[in-house]
Amino acid sequence: MIIVRHVVLLVCLAGVGEALKPAAIWSAGGSLPLAVILAAACVLGPLAGLFGLWIESHLLKLTGLWLGDRSPRKHLCTALAWRGVPFVSALVLWIPQLLLIGNEALTKETPQLDARIATQPLLRILTIAVAIIELVLAVWGSVLTCNTIAEVQGFRSAWRGLLNTIVASAVIVLVIMLLRGD
Repeated sequence: MIIVRHVVLLVCLAGVGEALKPAAIWSAGGSLPLAVILAAACVLGPLAGLFGLWIESHLLKLTGLWLGDRSPRKHLCTALAWRGVPFVSALVLWIPQLLLIGNEALTKETPQLDARIATQPLLRILTIAVAIIELVLAVWGSVLTCNTIAEVQGFRSAWRGLLNTIVASAVIVLVIMLLRGD
């Protein structure tokens, strides 16, 4: 029995957390106020999450059919939403980072944080702990993805779920290469 509850909520919350990552990678904290970044993540993140769910579920359904999937796509949507639990959990980690570090949590270069870490061992421990937790959540998300996809598509192992994600990714790469003319 597939639980179809909270799909939209999970996808939207995971989308907010996932929207903050590019903001940090692009160093948005160095040029935009924190309130603007958070507002954009709260608006654009859920929209991107829902659009991504729609695209990903169709693509994984297509490639899953090649591998023997006979499940309804809505079950795949539910699985993809629930695999977002680690991403939602990681969203909670942004709270102490933003409170302690501020905009520097959303930049590549962190001179103020580096100076504070050098003089405050507790902040260093907290920073390392957050990094470890984020790594664990990322691994958990990957394992959960393979398992949930395999479960709803009726595959016997998570390895088949992984194969489906790899095949789907290969299709995306192939389409991009064809569009670019490579």
